Amino acid sequence: MLSYPSGMTMSSRALGVLSDALRAHRNQRRTRWRKLSPGRQALLVLAHLRKGETYADLACGFTIGTSTVYRYVREALDLLAAMAPTLAQAIEVASRKAFVILDGTLLRIDRVGMASGYDRAFYSGKHKAHGLNVQVIADPIGRLVWISPPLPGARHDMGAAREHGIIDALTTHGIPAAADTAYQGAGPTVAVPQRRRRLDPDTGRYRRLSQDQKDVNTAHARRRGPGERVNAELKNWRILRKIRSSPNTADKLVAAVQTLMIANA
Repeated sequence: MLSYPSGMTMSSRALGVLSDALRAHRNQRRTRWRKLSPGRQALLVLAHLRKGETYADLACGFTIGTSTVYRYVREALDLLAAMAPTLAQAIEVASRKAFVILDGTLLRIDRVGMASGYDRAFYSGKHKAHGLNVQVIADPIGRLVWISPPLPGARHDMGAAREHGIIDALTTHGIPAAADTAYQGAGPTVAVPQRRRRLDPDTGRYRRLSQDQKDVNTAHARRRGPGERVNAELKNWRILRKIRSSPNTADKLVAAVQTLMIANA
């Protein structure tokens, strides 16, 4: 069998966080013997999440059984998901920022039942694909603050943000937020770009934005820019580029990646 070395862009801090959590979990359960050390198990899990390595490939690379890989990954996901911040904790962090950036993104999926139209709730007309909607809160320099649990991809960003309680939390605590036009009407603390005016009854055309309004939109886009960096970083975890497990269990996967992203910042 031939093998080759491979690289993975990941800070030692994220590896250390997962290793420490696994070591504490083993001590708590008084596990006497494992095929891999906590550090090696953490490396295996990061290779699965960051690079999308399959169980079979990991089993070959770490010279363990495929079922053992499955158990190791499930164990780590449970621990990481439990460490993910809640919305209340995220709002506490956001209250110390000058403002936050609110945005939604679609995580594509490929395993969804088609019977009785079950898949329709997961189909995003905007992206023309099945997926899961997640709401992302970032700070002004593009660091992750919070990722919401996933909802079916057909859900509108505004509806998803309200269902998670994000809009109410931002309004209650008076936290300024920058968002796109999907969050129009979200409240006094959520700033959105200027939209084209309604049809002019005399000409039957949309009234164009004034130069001042265009300048405001340009400044708003610069303000929102770092939030796009978080969405891009989220998609750098190849396991999330197309979720191949059941969408009903994707919440644990998203929460685990969130914990590692915050540790990696």
